[in-house]
Amino acid sequence: MSLELQDVEWFAGYRQIIKGVSLEVIPGEFLGLIGPNGSGKTSLMSILSGIRRPDRGRALLSRQDMHRHGRRKLAQHIGFVEQQADTTDRLTVREAVSLGRTPYLSMLSPWTSHDDDLVAQALADVDMAHMADRHWQTLSGGEKQRVHIARALAQEPKFLLLDEPTNHLDIRHQLGLLELVRTLPVTVVAALHDLNHAALFCDRIAVMNHGVLVGLGTVPEILTKTMLRDVFGVSAQVEQDNDGNCFIRYHAAFDK
Repeated sequence: MSLELQDVEWFAGYRQIIKGVSLEVIPGEFLGLIGPNGSGKTSLMSILSGIRRPDRGRALLSRQDMHRHGRRKLAQHIGFVEQQADTTDRLTVREAVSLGRTPYLSMLSPWTSHDDDLVAQALADVDMAHMADRHWQTLSGGEKQRVHIARALAQEPKFLLLDEPTNHLDIRHQLGLLELVRTLPVTVVAALHDLNHAALFCDRIAVMNHGVLVGLGTVPEILTKTMLRDVFGVSAQVEQDNDGNCFIRYHAAFDK
């Protein structure tokens, strides 16, 4: 199954946010999406998930325009965790995660023990099984974020899309979450704020700047002193360990 953008453009009113982006996600990879604030990352993730339709160009799932698949079919293949999502409904954690099974339920396909098992596994994966009976409104921001990710995992998606998934998480849960999604049998696309997280966990990195895809490649190809200076406006040293992993040491910000 493939996920692809072809020369995609998207406007918010008269302002162009996404400018001619073409991108093909490789099955099985962890693709990181990075860029400064306002570079178009969140808008691009919304298009990749099928929530937004491009104004120009094509967003394709299995070589077919996404809108032709229908919402239920898209939800069976793409799990999307947005930056900020909330609810006023009085739900328990288990009930919130159970919503991930909705695309598979119908009069002919009622809830079964298999659905219970998938919800339980998703809760365990994000270290929230012990809070399954807690009410949503009593959770911290980081706990809510983990529940959102568990809900997406319960969808059994082929593609897991995460928009800054480590927001509100402490460092242990940041690293644990990214390690988890890297080991899942799904293709992952994650918009990441921390460039060292991108260096540590991603197979490839896509760089957005002013709505344009300005770079796409492996971690060593993308995370360079020149890119950090030109796109992020910082002085930094990029180092590699004996295993080829990249690390960024920041020095100073430039005036841009």
